[in-house]
Amino acid sequence: MFVPSTGSVTARSARSGSQLAGTPRGPHRAPDFHPRRKRKDTPMKLAILISGRGSNLDAILRAISEGRLDAVPTLVVTNRPSATGVEHAGRHGVPTAVLDHRGYPGREAYDAAMVALLREHAVDTVALAGFDRLVTPVLLGAFPGRVLNIHPALLPAFPGLHAQRQALAYGARVSGATVHFVDEQMDHGAIIAQAAVPVLDDDTEETLAARILAEEHRLYPLALQRLARGGLRLAGRRVLGGEP
Repeated sequence: MFVPSTGSVTARSARSGSQLAGTPRGPHRAPDFHPRRKRKDTPMKLAILISGRGSNLDAILRAISEGRLDAVPTLVVTNRPSATGVEHAGRHGVPTAVLDHRGYPGREAYDAAMVALLREHAVDTVALAGFDRLVTPVLLGAFPGRVLNIHPALLPAFPGLHAQRQALAYGARVSGATVHFVDEQMDHGAIIAQAAVPVLDDDTEETLAARILAEEHRLYPLALQRLARGGLRLAGRRVLGGEP
């Protein structure tokens, strides 16, 4: 494995349990691209990046195992050694890696190490699923039009942290979830798919978040399938085509 000489990465094969040690979710601007179309006989090689419990990771892996998402789950990476979401990867037999951001001098150096790790595993698509790092052009440039994120609001409303709290404080009657391409501005990239969730009179931040999360689990695999099938194109900021 090649990774930059600063920081550390630990990789584990979920199938064998072997561990290798080596030394080595974001600003989100709309890139000028037509997402690269893959040959229909070439499955999408997907990496999922997480920082916590990984419930969207589990939803993606279940969609793949049930045949609803045409992708190969190639690698799960977390920046936090304590992330419990890697357990989902283990149940599905997907290799995992810990790439601790605290071992790197800055975001660009960290993303360079991430790119090296993903390229070693021949990844072509990256899904941020509760990944708490702002990604840089280093990562975006390595996978143009192939980095996705999910956000618990109907963007462009309520970007950033605590989106459900923002929706309640503003008095919104409808919130929801958005899957979008990642760019260099936070929660700004072109929108691939959205799902609306009504805000009820007795909602709390927790109850609204739970109902939005259920929609996230449905929406993220559908959006990834649109990309996997090919044919997505941008018209201004509109993402067209690629219906599953």
